[in-house]
Amino acid sequence: MFALLAGVAMASLDSAIANIALPTIAKELEASAAATVWVVNAFQLGTALCLLPAAAMGEIRGLRPVYAFGIAAFGLASLACALSRSHTWLVLFRLLQGAGGAFLAALVPAIVRRIQPRPRIASGLAWVALTVAASGAAGPSVAAAILSVARWPWLFLVNVPICVLAMWAFLRNAPAAEPQDRRFDRGGALLCAVALGLLVIGVDTLGVDTRLAGIELVAGAIALALLVAQQSRRSTPLVPLDLMRIPLFSLSVLTSICSYAAQILAYVSLPFLFQSAQHRSAVETGLLVTPWPLLVIFAAPIAGRLTARYPAALLGSLGLAALAAGLACLATMPAAPSIVDIVWRMALCGVGFGFFQTPNNATLMTAGPLDRAGAAGGMLAMARILGWCLGSALVAVVFALAHSQPTTACLELACGFATFGAIVSVSRFRARPAEAQA
Repeated sequence: MFALLAGVAMASLDSAIANIALPTIAKELEASAAATVWVVNAFQLGTALCLLPAAAMGEIRGLRPVYAFGIAAFGLASLACALSRSHTWLVLFRLLQGAGGAFLAALVPAIVRRIQPRPRIASGLAWVALTVAASGAAGPSVAAAILSVARWPWLFLVNVPICVLAMWAFLRNAPAAEPQDRRFDRGGALLCAVALGLLVIGVDTLGVDTRLAGIELVAGAIALALLVAQQSRRSTPLVPLDLMRIPLFSLSVLTSICSYAAQILAYVSLPFLFQSAQHRSAVETGLLVTPWPLLVIFAAPIAGRLTARYPAALLGSLGLAALAAGLACLATMPAAPSIVDIVWRMALCGVGFGFFQTPNNATLMTAGPLDRAGAAGGMLAMARILGWCLGSALVAVVFALAHSQPTTACLELACGFATFGAIVSVSRFRARPAEAQA
């Protein structure tokens, strides 16, 4: 668990650091705010393109070697990001960094399910959520501290020692690989990458060229239809259509996408509000963002314990409702809010997100059979990345189109996603896992 959590901390810390540093990177690399958002988008896109192939490779080759490859790839890409001297190269290496992070995100839940007994799966996933939240809480403060004494490349260099530690701990303690006797679906992986890539890029292009965006979205939809047709003929598909046929699983995936889209809409847009509109320093911005992930630290383990007593649908619905309320309060802040005005709103968002995340993740990982744990973990991570890709792409669209108060528009969109997710979550009360259906 320590080895897994070290890898989770590395990826989460990097994401939080990059979000806070966007205004600084935009200034130093002489890029626009909309273009700089692609420092985040590229990471999420790279992860999205490789998540399901990474999950499949984990099942085919074994979790141990594939996860170790992910740690090494992430570390090398982090070093390359630090050495970048232009916006284009930074975006390219962030794309590769996201691809390496896909192996970590896709396989951690599957490894947790394999090493923990069933009654403790929720507890193990709560520790993962706790680590993500703790890293996210530390990220803004770490970014602010680094930027106060050094330039932005050092934000990526902090990953390198964590990679070394995580690799050493994992290889010494990881269970032996248990490969499966089946071939990797290269055609499905290619179609998956094309479909997701075109859809994400198409959403981003809406703010620049609606005609080109329409072409990209239609092409992405066609590739997605071809992918579904190709995968429906396979017994163990790369895209887990077998799991998506389980109502409890598919509804949990949808609520997860909504929650992460809401989260990233706020995470990416708020630093621009604090620094560009309110003229706060990077240190102040980091501290103001911290209450959200900090409150997740306290809420996630409590929600994990409550999962044994109460339905995940109840906890998740209440959590998303609280998140929507917090986002609505952020969107209606006064023009010159005090620190207290901002902190309690961010804290409400953190409590709501924490109460949703752990029960929902446990439901996703236990709704299907054990031999599909790798695919379930891949979809858990895919839901998060799809939400982040959609949310960050919408931030770029809003910043390109909105001439006044783009952050408010982003927060209103985030509130809408959280509200819709809460409604979908309520519908899970009647859904059952695959074992119960059998």
